[in-house]
Formats: sequence, structure tokens, C-alpha cells
Amino acid sequence: MTVPVTVPSRTARRRALAVAVPLAAGALLFTATAPARATSTPAQIATSKANGVAYLKSLQAADGSYAGSGLSNEWAFSAFAAAGTAAADVSPGGDTTKNARTVYRNLLATAAWPSASPVVTDYERGALNAYAAGIDPARVGTGRNLIADIASYWQPASPGYFGPPANFNGTVFGLLALAGAKTQSGGQRVPQALLDASVAVVRANEHTDGGWNYAKAAGDPTQLGAASDIDMTGATLASLCSAGVPNTDTAVVAGKNFLKGKLVNATGAFTSMFGANTDSNGWAVSGLNACGFNAQGTDFTTAARKTPVDFLLAQQFGPGGGFRYLPTDTSPSAYASIDAVRAVAGGGFTATPPAPVTPGAPTWAATTDFTSGSTSKLALIVDNGGGSLKVCSVPVAATGTTTTLGTVLDAAAASATPGGCVTAVTPATGTGTVTALNGTVNSGTATWKSSLDGSAPIAASRGTTVHLGDTVYLRYGS
Repeated sequence: MTVPVTVPSRTARRRALAVAVPLAAGALLFTATAPARATSTPAQIATSKANGVAYLKSLQAADGSYAGSGLSNEWAFSAFAAAGTAAADVSPGGDTTKNARTVYRNLLATAAWPSASPVVTDYERGALNAYAAGIDPARVGTGRNLIADIASYWQPASPGYFGPPANFNGTVFGLLALAGAKTQSGGQRVPQALLDASVAVVRANEHTDGGWNYAKAAGDPTQLGAASDIDMTGATLASLCSAGVPNTDTAVVAGKNFLKGKLVNATGAFTSMFGANTDSNGWAVSGLNACGFNAQGTDFTTAARKTPVDFLLAQQFGPGGGFRYLPTDTSPSAYASIDAVRAVAGGGFTATPPAPVTPGAPTWAATTDFTSGSTSKLALIVDNGGGSLKVCSVPVAATGTTTTLGTVLDAAAASATPGGCVTAVTPATGTGTVTALNGTVNSGTATWKSSLDGSAPIAASRGTTVHLGDTVYLRYGS
């Protein structure tokens, strides 16, 4: 799945990805496998998932890669994880030195990635797929912290947005990444206050029909009244539920009802602006999955006894396992297959990585220490307790394997993206307790406290040890 910026570019990219597998692979000799019953059975879903995973494995290049220029297949990692396959176990010809996780991590760690002109969705895509592949997104390497990269796109003039507010999808996928890419122990690495700021933005952008689109609609009655998009509604539902919004929430229910109202009675497809297609159904089903809605339940079973999952399975080729993009296509699409497998497997837009079965392969790949003489980025969130957040990426010049909170604050004051995260800190030197930050002074029980990667807050002290990849949160309050 790409994270497109505008609807026209999304259309072009989707068309660009609708590439048939080589004829030598027997693509045109496959036969579609349609569900035998009104709703797909667990056995049919299990077979579809297994065949789909086999097809996705066939997409791996000889060098072990999935990601590359243009419309990348790296979203396969989210599908693999949802289906219970570890990226570390996916190797070309059994060559474990070229396993998909190692190759992807090496790509993400290069200074040239993602491009000379990156956008926030590049890093959000990377974080979601790195996490699913078993790569700690904040600890890809000494020079790559995808959480800090996302933080650098925070919009101080439009709090809660990541990237240009006009491109609302950047905020949706930012919320998906920051909420969905947990710590290695499964904890929430960013403060709920940060997620809540973006949740408020998502609520403000919900259209009057209950769904969402790629562009900003908040504050614009015309845009709010425009037709919503199936795909973006699925992704946005997932972002809300991943951030802790319950599926009984009015915004979530409205989104679900929007999708319900777009079901095609005869097939279980959704009426998409691109026509009935596998990608739209896949995104919608992944959104329903993330929110705990049954895509084969009463709400999503038509009068003709068809469901969105039925439609997806009807697009799959057997025995090859790939999925067509359009019902009229005669060969599979890599992108459509990724979206379909992830949805059929019950996944949202990322998933906890399964433990590899390859001997000696750990569940997580991560760099744990700073390298003296190198600069590494950390994500920093400063909360004055009054509802005003400052979020930034901080470059820290390491002098050892760890650093200190004081060093992080000093670095933020000198150079952070966006700027202004830290304007003043007291004391300005040493290892003592932080008594004032950005002009807010400790008073009585109201003091500055710090938390690292979602840990329990403690009194903020300049001497607190900070490790590579830690998400640093300072909050003022009792």
C-alpha cells in the first residue's frame, strides 16, 4: 500500500502497480477461486491466506528485497505479519543472509533513503512496515529513527497534523504509525496526549457522510459535504481505533455505517470512486479489523448473502495465490495481493511481528547503543500540562553508548525540527532536577516529570540516562 498525497496521484500509482506476474509463472493459467458458500468459511479463509502468503513470497527479488523505487512491495511485511509469517523467515532460495528483514533494515538505514525529497508518509510507511518486519522503528540503526523522523513533520501552527495539513492522509498514517508501532515489549511508546491531538484532527476532518478523504476538510463546509473515499475511510478508522478510540465512539460508528452503506449487494464489494476493486475492499476490511468489527457479520452481509471477504476471495487466483486488482483482470497484481492478504488474515495496517522459526533469528532487530562521534535523532514531546504540545526531532551528538536528558534538552534548544521545542531549561548545566522548562517553573506538587518510551513518569532530572531510540516525554503537572 502506498500512502498517496492526492487522489489523482493515487489513481496513477494504482494503475502503475497493476502489473501482471510473468507469463512463465503461469499467471494466465490460474483459475479464480470463488467462495463456495454465501459467506467465506474459516477453512476457505485459511486456504486463501496460505496461498496468498506463498504468492507474496514469490515477489521477493533475488537480492532479498521487497522495497525499491516507485510503488514498493514493502507493504508485504504488514501482510506477512498479519498472516503469522516472520519477515526474517522469508529468504530467496533459502539464503538466510538475504532474508527480507535484514535487507529491508539495511535499506532503511542508508542515508539516501527514502529520497532526496522525502515526505512524511515515507517515514510513516517505513515505521509501519519495519515494525511488522520485526525491526524496532526507533532503532533501525545509529542514523535512523523513524519515530523521530515522523516527529520532525509536526505542524506547530496546526497542532495534531503531521506534514502539510492540506494532505490529511499524512496525519492519518502518522497516527497509525505512532499508535501501531509499539515498543519491543508491546507498550505504547508515545504519550496518549500526542495521539489525542491527532485524534482531534481526525474528528474535525470527518465528512458529513461519515467517512474521510485524502485531503483536509476541516473548516471547509464544501469539503466536509463532499463524498468520502472507501480506502481512506478504512485507514482512518484503523488510525482512530489504534489510538485507543473505542468502536462505540460516534465518529467510528459513523465511519462504519458509511462503509456499510457502500456495499454492493451482489458481490460484497464496496462502491469505490475507482470502481469495485481489491485494494478498496482490502483497506476497508483492514479498517474494520482494526476496530474489531466483523467484516462477515450482520452489518456487512448483504441481502444476497455476500460479504467484503467474499469479494476478496473471489478475486484470488488458484493455485498461484495472487489477487487481481479489478474483477475483469486476467492476472494478479502485487499491490492488490498485499492489501488482500493483510485483510483476509485479519490485519489492520501493521501487526505485531511473529517470532521467526529460522534458528538463531531474534524476534526483533535493533541497534541499542549510541556510537560515540555519531549523531542520532530522538523524538521529544514537551507537554506544559495546559494542552499545548511541542513535538520535535532532536539530533544528539553522542559521546558514549548512552546520553542524558540534559544533553537531549540542550540539543533541542540548539537545533530541533521543528524549532522551538525547548527554549530554556533550568538548571542549564549539571545533572540536577529540572526545575523550569520553557518558562514553566516547578510549583508545589506541580513539577516537570519525564518518561522514556512510555515508562512510568519520574521527576525530570538532567542526569537521567537516555538510550538510543528512546522517545522522550516531559510533562508538567501534579
